[in-house]
Amino acid sequence: MASRPQVGPHSRLRADAEQFWHRVSEGLEVNQLWSQFEKDARSSYRLYSAGLSERVEGESGFRRVWLITKALFWAILEMLTPARRVLLLIALILLFFPVGGFTFGNKAGEVHVVEFDFRLWGGLLMFVVLLLELADRVVMKRDLEIAKDIQTWLLPGAPLQLPGYQIGYATRPANTVAGDYYDVILRPTASPNDGRILFVVADVAGKSIPAAMLMATFQASLRTLSNSGVPLAELIVNLNNYCCSNTQGGARFTTALIAELDPATGDMVYVNAGHNAPILRRSSGTIERLEAGGIPLGILLQTTYETGSSRLGPGDWLIVFTDGVVEAVNTRGEEYEEPKLIRLIDSAAAATPAEMIRRLLADLDEFVGNTPQHDDMTCLLLKRE
Repeated sequence: MASRPQVGPHSRLRADAEQFWHRVSEGLEVNQLWSQFEKDARSSYRLYSAGLSERVEGESGFRRVWLITKALFWAILEMLTPARRVLLLIALILLFFPVGGFTFGNKAGEVHVVEFDFRLWGGLLMFVVLLLELADRVVMKRDLEIAKDIQTWLLPGAPLQLPGYQIGYATRPANTVAGDYYDVILRPTASPNDGRILFVVADVAGKSIPAAMLMATFQASLRTLSNSGVPLAELIVNLNNYCCSNTQGGARFTTALIAELDPATGDMVYVNAGHNAPILRRSSGTIERLEAGGIPLGILLQTTYETGSSRLGPGDWLIVFTDGVVEAVNTRGEEYEEPKLIRLIDSAAAATPAEMIRRLLADLDEFVGNTPQHDDMTCLLLKRE
């Protein structure tokens, strides 16, 4: 009977260390970890340094450094609750004044000196503050993941199978949840052979939880109104009236492109409510813009919107996107911009929308690198075969 090979203590220690490191790093390579750290550091600095340039404008030298340091210190401190601020300040004091103690004597005339190294206690207090902050982060992350799942459920899943057309879409939130919205909605009509399709891309002002909540109410109201069967012009007016009652006095407006397509003919009517003008690329390579419409939804009650019309021919592309795509920035502060997007579309005009989406996201990743993005990215593509 063959004996089992003996595993030495060094091999077991190495295996345990590798298992521990894999659990901590989740299998990421060192360069991937550094890339993630760099991105997190940039994002954190942007959060803490908001408005910093205005505070130090015109200052130079030591005073500028001092003002930046003080502003960052207060920005970090004000993120904490009052109790945690006090704990952090005590910890910093103990770290900066590390040694203390007292002396005492006895009846025999002996003098004893007792010294304390307060750095240990300062480090422990900072560790307590860290644990409290981590507990909050875990709870918030869990809630955000639930919100993300709900938002994913609200958005369309697999692209609609529409004979003669190909559809693709993707969204990438700047945070866990997004204020961008896209949808493809079948509209009820009197004739079963005259089905119309709504293509929607919208962008709620702001990002994260507040924008995501308004996005959900926008989606619910749009789907309810679209089932009424009213013309697109009337639908937009009703949608704007609803948005005006849920935008905090116009502070949370929504830009949107809503287009209604007749699949049989390729005829399309649309309204552009303050949104980035979608790109209509003809099979010949010429570019048209869908600009007819009006101001963003939720700003002015009882405003009017102009409807535009166009027709999709064989080989034509419709590209609808939010400003997060063309305003994505790289490490040098340069924006992606529309000309780069148009060049990508021209180079992949023969591809499917799904392939175009993959190329676009890869191109955006290469362009921005580790730079944290300030806005959600969403793109919807429609191609007539």
